[in-house]
Amino acid sequence: MQNEAVTAKGAGEAAGLRIYLAGPLFTIQERRTNRQLAHALEGELAGAQVLLPQDFKHEGRYNPPRAFGLIFRSCLEGVDSCHCVVALLDGPDCDSGTSFEVGYAFAKGIPVVGVRTDFRLNQERGVNLMLSRACTAFVYRPSFDEDLVGLARAIARGVRKVTKK
Repeated sequence: MQNEAVTAKGAGEAAGLRIYLAGPLFTIQERRTNRQLAHALEGELAGAQVLLPQDFKHEGRYNPPRAFGLIFRSCLEGVDSCHCVVALLDGPDCDSGTSFEVGYAFAKGIPVVGVRTDFRLNQERGVNLMLSRACTAFVYRPSFDEDLVGLARAIARGVRKVTKK
């Protein structure tokens, strides 16, 4: 997902940095937001690569039932191959797959940057404390400004903090 904005910002800032973007991916809106955020993060972290599990294909298709085991393993391998996980933790109860990926990354010692734009409150930082406590860094930016670039900047600061890049 390299683009001209990444190159123009100065190659090498985060060269080789791999980020796994965990979040809900079931609606057009979720998938488009994930993709736009991934592009914006790559722009903020020159040379970084953001992995989107929504792009994982098996048997030439997305989400074929016969390949559920492969999809599961691909997601685990994606987390394992990354320097950090960025987890989108919006909603009244965070997405179950994202929650699993946060717990998996935490158990493996992979830093997690939790992100919440939802202004509804829950326990700690607006999410269940098991998620908030598994995050190495946390970005809380209520959605009122609808500024995806500003959100990407805030997340990039968190990524730099937890990866030292």
